[in-house]
Amino acid sequence: PWPWEIPPSHGRLCPADCGVPAIPPVVRGYNRIVNGEAAVPGSWPWQVSLQRNDGFHFCGGSLISENWVVTAAHCGVRKTDSVVVGAYDQDAPGPDQQELKIEKVFKNPRFNMLTIHDDITLIKLATPAQLSDRVSPVCLPAATDDFPGGMTCVTTGWGLTDSSASDTPAVLQQAAVPLLTNAQCKEFWGFRIRDVMVCAGADGASSCMGDSGGPLVCQRDGAWNLVGIVSWGSNTCDTKTPGVYARVTKLRGWIDSILEANGGL
Repeated sequence: PWPWEIPPSHGRLCPADCGVPAIPPVVRGYNRIVNGEAAVPGSWPWQVSLQRNDGFHFCGGSLISENWVVTAAHCGVRKTDSVVVGAYDQDAPGPDQQELKIEKVFKNPRFNMLTIHDDITLIKLATPAQLSDRVSPVCLPAATDDFPGGMTCVTTGWGLTDSSASDTPAVLQQAAVPLLTNAQCKEFWGFRIRDVMVCAGADGASSCMGDSGGPLVCQRDGAWNLVGIVSWGSNTCDTKTPGVYARVTKLRGWIDSILEANGGL
């Protein structure tokens, strides 16, 4: 398995503040990502592109407030990297795009590159993102929230649409994927699957390299919740094998402790 990169609970945030895009997404079957489709521009307003100082997109992320972004620990974010919000077409930056500097990177100290568990990093922005119709935060689920196997959720990113491709797609991709129970996921991945992971897919779509750190979101009570963080999966991004995501409900306590020690959301 290959990590998908390129070489105390206070309950959910108020749905009025998060998880409700001003531009509604349109998802087939909800209604590349592998077997995904182009997203409606601006319809995933929390989606972030993490970029090296030469503008190279290396991982995704999710805006959880104007000051904070969540991504995967294995992305190896550095303070010299940039957080780009409001992006859609990587080849043609639009007027809604904001490139933001990083004040501090908080990598979960329990993260282990061998087991790839606790795969989460929090990024505090040096200046707040300007919220708009195309830039707004996703909700964090409460630690006690349950997102059952079989529920259809959505993952988004600029990752490879074919594991053998040399270039990532310019336009933000989306794919509807069902959640699996961890027992179901162990049928594919065995002992590697821990409680702090959640699996999705295996039904014709998959996250892939470059999607790492990006969101797996599930809709509840009209608001989208960040249920998973793209973590790892099949080397070939096989659409019959589930992708593995860091399980945000299990990491909510750590998220809260970092936020509380650093000025809150």
